[in-house]
Amino acid sequence: MNDPARQRVVIVEDHALTRAGLRTALGSAFEIAGEAGDGQVGMQTILREKPDVAVVDIGLPGMDGIELTKRVRSECPATHVVIVTMIDLEEEVLAALAAGADAYCLKSSAPENIVAAVRIASEGGAYFDPQIAHLVLARFSHPAKGAATGSPLSERETEILRLISDGRSNVEIAEQLYIGLGTVKGHIRDILEKLSAADRTHAAVVALRKGYI
Repeated sequence: MNDPARQRVVIVEDHALTRAGLRTALGSAFEIAGEAGDGQVGMQTILREKPDVAVVDIGLPGMDGIELTKRVRSECPATHVVIVTMIDLEEEVLAALAAGADAYCLKSSAPENIVAAVRIASEGGAYFDPQIAHLVLARFSHPAKGAATGSPLSERETEILRLISDGRSNVEIAEQLYIGLGTVKGHIRDILEKLSAADRTHAAVVALRKGYI
């Protein structure tokens, strides 16, 4: 029987052992609505089940994960996509981002990080594995100067996030803005809470994806 309180997840992964591992990791926190071992069946399953989140490998037979992500965005836009793969090459990460993936995890990530990625994606956020987050930030090396309408961030918080996206440390941010290190840390705590982000890098990724900076 379906539990309406639990987010529903479809897993699309061609390796049976990895698929079983994902099922175990995610099954305690989410309802597993379906599974598939190739891209074509995966797309059919997603269209049929309309899950909250699809967890997708890149190297799928039949239809790769990038193409599958594009089709999900087009044909089932309410479903969020979390890419889980062994690949951490820049072109693959950016291709997943361009296709509309909401999160990107490496299969070597701790199970709790994959659970966190699915939860953040299901809530409309963006998550990128800390090992590859710098690739995402580099993609947005020239962020827009104006914050998007509807941003929950204050002017100072937006300024701090722009500096984070430029790779500045907390100490460098404090020195540049002529404020105390404790003040910077306080602003970052507020930013993490407002953006439901796990750390400062993820906060910058979320803000960039949403157009806040």
